[in-house]
Amino acid sequence: MSQSLLQKSRVLWNISRTRPGRATNLLPVATKYYTHFVTHSGKAQNFAGNEWSGVVELRQPLTHSRANRELRALLAQSFDLDSDDIRILHWARLH
Repeated sequence: MSQSLLQKSRVLWNISRTRPGRATNLLPVATKYYTHFVTHSGKAQNFAGNEWSGVVELRQPLTHSRANRELRALLAQSFDLDSDDIRILHWARLH
């Protein structure tokens, strides 16, 4: 191996193995939850039914003590309902 190629490979090795002081371009990864819920409102009756299930993506994980309330608020906003119009039947974090 030539000397210049050996020096270049050492530089690349050092760059790839050197830990930067602080990463500034990292974005939070979405946390996904499976949700099964029921809507209770005249507005939701415009849809095909009032029982729903699906995956919800959040920027931050839910806190276990407030998970139902946080999910109800998010779903109510998506359906243009009040939080009291949403009843969560089941939710689970997806991995």
